[in-house]
Amino acid sequence: MKVYNTLTREKQELIPLTPGEYKIYACGPTVYNYIHIGNARPICVFDVLRRYLEYRGNKVTFVQNFTDIDDKIIKAAQAEGTDYKGVSEKYIAEYKIDAKGLNVREATIHPRATENIDEIISIISTLIEKGYAYEAQGDVYFSPAKFSEYGKLSHQPLEDLMSGARISVGDVKREAADFALWKASKPGEPYWESPWGLGRPGWHIECSAMSRRYLGETIDIHCGGQDLIFPHHENEIAQSECCNGVPFARYWMHNGFITVDNVKMSKSEGNFFTVRDVAKQFGYEPIRMLMLSCQYRSPINYSYDSIVQCKTSLTRLHTCRDSLDFARKTASDGATEGLQAAFDGFVSRFNDALDDDLNTADAIGVLFDLTRFINKEVLTDAPKAADVTLAIRVFDTLSGVLGLVYDDGTNEKAADGDAEIEALIAERTAARKEKNWARADEIRAKLTEMGVVLEDTKQGVKWHRA
Repeated sequence: MKVYNTLTREKQELIPLTPGEYKIYACGPTVYNYIHIGNARPICVFDVLRRYLEYRGNKVTFVQNFTDIDDKIIKAAQAEGTDYKGVSEKYIAEYKIDAKGLNVREATIHPRATENIDEIISIISTLIEKGYAYEAQGDVYFSPAKFSEYGKLSHQPLEDLMSGARISVGDVKREAADFALWKASKPGEPYWESPWGLGRPGWHIECSAMSRRYLGETIDIHCGGQDLIFPHHENEIAQSECCNGVPFARYWMHNGFITVDNVKMSKSEGNFFTVRDVAKQFGYEPIRMLMLSCQYRSPINYSYDSIVQCKTSLTRLHTCRDSLDFARKTASDGATEGLQAAFDGFVSRFNDALDDDLNTADAIGVLFDLTRFINKEVLTDAPKAADVTLAIRVFDTLSGVLGLVYDDGTNEKAADGDAEIEALIAERTAARKEKNWARADEIRAKLTEMGVVLEDTKQGVKWHRA
């Protein structure tokens, strides 16, 4: 597999430090509100990365943090009349609801910044001892000018990165580029004890601490949104490498931006959408489909038409999968010669797509080609049991790597109503055999009112919800 490494600005063969094992750190949300559709892209994309690496036989330790102390969280707590814990606990729970709806698997470890204060203090202390950081009136700052490789991720010299930056009146830091590792407490804010007085960690240091604690000093892949390259990830590299004296991450993967109707998403533009709000209208799965519909480094545009198109496309996949389940009930013994080779070809194409820098767009294309092949060659008037079993196995494997074609929980009536629907269909079938057309039509009308669409086939009655 080759991935585009932001650090080297080229596609490179993905080779883990330990053969067959990958250590991945993904920057998670700052939990002060519901996640928006921009947040959905990295969590869906890098969920596929993890799934694919595991599908290819690797062990993956996937760490995604929660930033549970931050200026935005403190501000939200004040607005909601609670404390930072109340806000962070609430929105971690809401995040998990959305992540589950998007079919994103839970991380191996979901650490929180406030659970790692000791590790944070340890790293800051080392940076001070080594001369890369300094204390000033209870604050602690890192000096990028002392790290000769600062800017190697964003590929710009320090002076260009900090163009226009200045020291504000009242600042105690020495240079405009210096950034906070530790912030002295202010009245009414949460705080922890430290060698520099009461305070709380800066944003950047949290990830360096959590990555080191749970994955070690050097990790295989660090991933996140393109907006994190500078300053967040640049600062993580500086902190970690100056502290530990070894490379921080070998591969850096960043997903592209999302626009809304071709305009940058922002609350001021009135085009800001949470995942929860979009899911209420369209369901979660179309959101995931949209996030994977372009190669992850490319920009992606959210619009009403694009999400509707994703919902329509998913219907084709679900219909194929439902038809396979139906065919399994009625299939006769036997297998079609040469079918295994054809399915192997789809698997090979699928793997080639994801091996090429996680090209989910092409992988989805293969899944639709597979669907057309199944509809034509397997779902015939006389399906064969071995063919159907093979088709299900391949379809489920490929769609599972992408995390698509799943029950997203938005149709809660489905499981409860299936037994009643099946009973009514059986009664209608019996009425038709008895040529009781009036009763058969009456049952069909009732099913239509329930939102059930019937399809009479040679193999029996198929149904789905409208």
